[in-house]
Amino acid sequence: MKKQKVAIRKLPTAVPGLDEILGGGLPEYSFNIIAGSPGGGKTTLVHQIMFANATPERPAIFFTVLGEPALKMLRYQQQYDFFDLEKVGTSVIFVNLSHLMLKGDLDAVLEAIVKKVETTSPSIVVVDSFRAMMRMANTPSGNLDIESFIQQLAFLLTSWQATTFLIGEYSEQEVRNNAVFTIADGLFWLSQHVERNSIVRKLQIIKLRGQASVPGLHTFRITDAGLQTFPRTFGLTKDQETNTERRRISCGVAELDVMMGGGIPVGDSMLVAGPTGSGKSLLGSNFIAEGLRQGEPGVIAIFEERPGPYTRRAETLGMEFKKPISESLLKILYLGPTFYANATTVHPSPWWPSKASRTSCVTLTQHFPIWSAKRHRR
Repeated sequence: MKKQKVAIRKLPTAVPGLDEILGGGLPEYSFNIIAGSPGGGKTTLVHQIMFANATPERPAIFFTVLGEPALKMLRYQQQYDFFDLEKVGTSVIFVNLSHLMLKGDLDAVLEAIVKKVETTSPSIVVVDSFRAMMRMANTPSGNLDIESFIQQLAFLLTSWQATTFLIGEYSEQEVRNNAVFTIADGLFWLSQHVERNSIVRKLQIIKLRGQASVPGLHTFRITDAGLQTFPRTFGLTKDQETNTERRRISCGVAELDVMMGGGIPVGDSMLVAGPTGSGKSLLGSNFIAEGLRQGEPGVIAIFEERPGPYTRRAETLGMEFKKPISESLLKILYLGPTFYANATTVHPSPWWPSKASRTSCVTLTQHFPIWSAKRHRR
């Protein structure tokens, strides 16, 4: 007789794309570390998760050990769209333990955490900055050695049935032979990489017990809405629709449709290459214009030419784009040369219309316009 597995509930992170990377969400009651260099987005990431899941009945507690004061941190964090000031103090609680940590007394720090958690019964507990605690533990005033402290804290956090996070600034070399990384259920690594003249943010799930996360480096960015991740699978981990009928749509040039056997198969991507002035962008504009004539929403992503000159040039060729834009049938995205090194440029995201049937990406520098005959889903 097959034994039934223990079901692990998955918490939504409220970070676009991250649930897909994690394999469906964050395992409830897991013990996680968010690590990386300064300025990587660690605090913003955990705040986004806290505000999405905390309630007055099961709040989230953020313990500051040796970091920036809560008032200073909140001054900047409240600029994000996810920040809800009404939740502060009720659903999201901030506790400063710096005065205890500066004495180097880990016993007092642990006692304060235990007392607050037991009286509050939180769903999420965050300790920041955990690495500062490890450094201070080397002082003779601490009564607990660091490994014992980590094990006791991890055991207590797990027994309280809370999803917990430890935030710390680490280098990649410090991951090896470190007790805290061994105990953790999940390890999130945030980093910044230089690509050409751009700085690109990367997220890696080094470790996540109990579920299949997507391996590798995933690009993310920080906007007014908070973190937004871009899984390197480009959505391929989701169940794909199976459709045996390969309907074809017109590319906007009747003679070319005949040459291609009736047009472009729905769901396919098409690469158009050629020298400057050969008509690549014009062909892409025709593709979008034909879709608009059929009532199909579209997206044009431009890397160099500005949207204004692009639409005016289309008008001279008999393609009206201003009216579809005003009716939200067409979205023109100007991404600019600074986006070239960033995988977020043409990745589906919140600003990408979900009902867009056709996409035309135009990058004049590299001469690689890409058309996508996206399967229309409603």
